[in-house]
Amino acid sequence: MGSYDRALSVHSPDGHVFQVEYALEAVKRGTCAVGVKGSDIVVLGCEKRSAVKLQDTRITPSKIGLVDNHVCLAFAGLNADARILIDRARVEAQSHRLTVEDPVTIEYITKYIAGVQQRYTQSGGVRPFGISTLIIGFDPNDKTPRLYQTEPSGIFSAWKANAIGRSSKTVREFLERNYKEDMNREETIKLAVKSLLEVVQTGAKNIEIAIMAPGKPIEMMPVDDIEEYVKVIEEEKKEEAAKKTQRRGGAGSGGSGLTSTLLSQRT
Repeated sequence: MGSYDRALSVHSPDGHVFQVEYALEAVKRGTCAVGVKGSDIVVLGCEKRSAVKLQDTRITPSKIGLVDNHVCLAFAGLNADARILIDRARVEAQSHRLTVEDPVTIEYITKYIAGVQQRYTQSGGVRPFGISTLIIGFDPNDKTPRLYQTEPSGIFSAWKANAIGRSSKTVREFLERNYKEDMNREETIKLAVKSLLEVVQTGAKNIEIAIMAPGKPIEMMPVDDIEEYVKVIEEEKKEEAAKKTQRRGGAGSGGSGLTSTLLSQRT
């Protein structure tokens, strides 16, 4: 393998481009990000890194970046790579608005971002972007929520709900079990927070939530509001655990009653 992973433009005998696969490993080591579509909103949720004691958190870069008034993205992977890709996407969105006199569609800007990522997989002297992105928004004059994912290889795809980054497979399986069509605002936000709690053990202080609705600016949810959702979710988990315990206890008592009845019949 060593002789095939030194150059980006060389395929291995079994068809792999190892530098792209290494970029995917960088994505898997990044903090988790989640996107969920509802009936009339779309939500991005991110896991925030814990700040060290002397760090000024006011200027710490966010994992959620605004590309245009109606387009937002979250990423998992290398922060420096994400900063460059987001800047390019912002310039393209403004150039499109200036040239065509219309805002970009979500699919257009997704294709542009995926195209930039793909170009860095086919040239010598460069390396792939070590990030995946989740892109959300609403097309101009359209109230249909959009959610796309791009990968370091340049692949892009549309989703109803998805997760990228650390433990993304676990979170995606959770979303598959709990996602419902046409969820309202509260259900969509709750599902995004609940899915992040599958990997975030420190509660609301390490969760970042962005909400986008048609014709409205992006809304960053305050930590206090996220904390309320976390409390409700934890209470529901406790109630569900108590019900399971009661059912097991009932089954156990029923079994012991059956055993005593059989013993009395034998005697």
